[in-house]
Amino acid sequence: MTLLLLLLMAGAALVLAGLALPSTGRRRLARRARALGAGRKSAPEGRAVRLARPGATRLDALAQRLLPKPAVLRSRLEATGLPITIGHYGAATAAIAVASLALGLMVGAPPALAVLAALAEAVVLPHLVVGFLMGRRRAKFLKAFAEAIALIVRGLRAGLPVTETLGVVGREIADPVGEEFRGVADQVRLGLAVEDAMWQSARRIGLPEFNFLVISLSVQRETGGNLAETLENLEQILRRRQQMRLKIKAMSSEATASALIIGCLPFVMAALMTFTSPDYMRVLFTEPLGRMMLAGGFASLAVGALVMRQMVRFEI
Repeated sequence: MTLLLLLLMAGAALVLAGLALPSTGRRRLARRARALGAGRKSAPEGRAVRLARPGATRLDALAQRLLPKPAVLRSRLEATGLPITIGHYGAATAAIAVASLALGLMVGAPPALAVLAALAEAVVLPHLVVGFLMGRRRAKFLKAFAEAIALIVRGLRAGLPVTETLGVVGREIADPVGEEFRGVADQVRLGLAVEDAMWQSARRIGLPEFNFLVISLSVQRETGGNLAETLENLEQILRRRQQMRLKIKAMSSEATASALIIGCLPFVMAALMTFTSPDYMRVLFTEPLGRMMLAGGFASLAVGALVMRQMVRFEI
């Protein structure tokens, strides 16, 4: 019963976090407005120009006052590539906390424990969801980034200026690479310097490969040099790194599958035994020794999962 209750609580929290995401009908408009409204430190008039994001309401202002470090949180939300505002994040956090607290009190948990569990879930779950969305977008960006570099190199060798090649990349390459380059081209047309617009995207994306592209553009505009050759070398490095990642993923797939099977097996067996022999599993939740054994099992499972994760993880 307790295991089933924990699963229901986790599922309800994830559903509420998903409901906090805005509808996809406004996604295109929100992305465009966010790209055009990014902070501009070097505007020609010396003032920062920023357009309000769609959906910015009083809820956003309230969330900015209540949530810690709103600037960092805003950067993380923008890095997801989705039109999620601080107000949406705050609403999801509050919904998860209320739902978790209500479920805890309904099953007869102590009020103090229910409050602590609700606060922990409200803090951890939205943070994990945003981190997952950021990582997924960065992976998609890096996968198509080599093609964008190759297109820039061909444009430069054809005699096109840098600003024009960035616009071509934004039109020809799929999102999220095309989305970022379209935002850079739009900001350049509004009067922002190419380097400043590129650095804004670099801070939002957070990839060393994109930072190298921005550094190459900045150095070439200041000192000159063969930018096409430099970017061609970057393209080759990116393709080799991608090949190495795929090779490592193929070699470690067996260990990853084994880790997933071994990690899921205790939960599957516990659920089956709970339905078939409830009295046999009730001892783990009612007796002090059973609770100690349950805690020890969770701790050993977590340590084993971390060890196996480090064994199949390689920095390239």
